[in-house]
Amino acid sequence: MAALVKCRALFQPFRSQTNVISGVCRSDSVLHAFLTKRAPHCVRLCSSDVKSGDDLIVRYLDGADSGIVVLGINRPQSKNAISKNLVTMMSEALDSLKRDNRVLTVVLCSMVPGIFCAGADLKERAKMQQSEVGPFVTKARTLITELGTLPMPTIAAIDGAALGGGLEMALACDIRVAASSAKMGLVETKLAIIPGAGGTQRLPRTVGVSVAKELIFAARVLNGDEAKSLGLVNHAVEQNKTGDAAYLRALDLAREFIPQGPIAVRMAKLAINQGIEVDLKTGLAIEEACYAQVIPTKDRLEGLQAFKEKRPPRYKGE
Repeated sequence: MAALVKCRALFQPFRSQTNVISGVCRSDSVLHAFLTKRAPHCVRLCSSDVKSGDDLIVRYLDGADSGIVVLGINRPQSKNAISKNLVTMMSEALDSLKRDNRVLTVVLCSMVPGIFCAGADLKERAKMQQSEVGPFVTKARTLITELGTLPMPTIAAIDGAALGGGLEMALACDIRVAASSAKMGLVETKLAIIPGAGGTQRLPRTVGVSVAKELIFAARVLNGDEAKSLGLVNHAVEQNKTGDAAYLRALDLAREFIPQGPIAVRMAKLAINQGIEVDLKTGLAIEEACYAQVIPTKDRLEGLQAFKEKRPPRYKGE
């Protein structure tokens, strides 16, 4: 019954989203020009698109890529380290995204060449009072949990170093793509602390308990190919001259997702995420409850009609 309630809560009519996030750009023209010209980094925007001080750039792609949203971390002066402001901006962005049923896939990437996220902003943390550290870590953990519970598919594009909290953000995404040259690891034990934003829980669920223990105990850093061999990332791609190979692969994956029935994709994600945490019998009940939500949809009927007429379906999320 609890699973059915969760499925019903997720199944809401698609509605328009009018909230404006600082740094949002709803045109794909800049990105298209970027890709065709092969500029140094695929998600770096022109000066008119990026406001000074924006730690996070949110871009809604359009045209054939409509439904894909790119979250670009943009703190070049701090190697994209997780700061109070970044946590606030990401929390606001995620709150908007989870309520926008037009969003079909989210790609999390970096706008800074050579770095995904270096983890917590240790310079900022060094200035915190001891009483401030706990609440900040709680906010960061909550943020990453919110990333992990977004209803639509999420892809982390790791084109550079993803360390500590940076890797924890990537682990919260459904799929990870990394450049072979990328570096990633949960290195907190080097600082006499432990991963505090879900790393001790998500890494074992991804690579297995004993492997996760070895990686965390040793604070080991892996490259993209090593991460792929352990199942830490889905795809490892050779880095290109423009430093955006993982992003481009992530975008290709997102393009595979967006033609599918949006309600079905969300229900599939919910069924997998909820089912993997319980026994098989309960998991099958969760699947049944989620399946029940797609039966009355117009999209299901459209899928059958398109199959009959031998044409691509035109799903509306209804």
